[in-house]
Amino acid sequence: MTTVRRFCCDDLLRFESVNLDHLTETFNLSFYMTYLARWPDYFHVAEGPGKRIMGYIMGKVEGQGESWHGHVTAVTVAPEYRRQQVAKKLMNLLEENSDKIVPALGL
Repeated sequence: MTTVRRFCCDDLLRFESVNLDHLTETFNLSFYMTYLARWPDYFHVAEGPGKRIMGYIMGKVEGQGESWHGHVTAVTVAPEYRRQQVAKKLMNLLEENSDKIVPALGL
């Protein structure tokens, strides 16, 4: 069973199995911390059995004036969990959050 929840600081010490994949772009720690602090509603992790991290999505809200939108910075799934629609679940969540949060900001 897959559980999707907000990314937390402890996850930075647990997501190496996802980030070590050659198809995943890895950022420095301060980059992840910035997203976690500024856009926590756009940073989620998918966990599998045994609380193993299956994948994550990192995004933000951006724009100017009346033109604001959600932006996907990174979405990745560990090789052993691919083709199980994990990324689709994460993308749907980011889209739903964008639809809720951007209007709530009055933008």
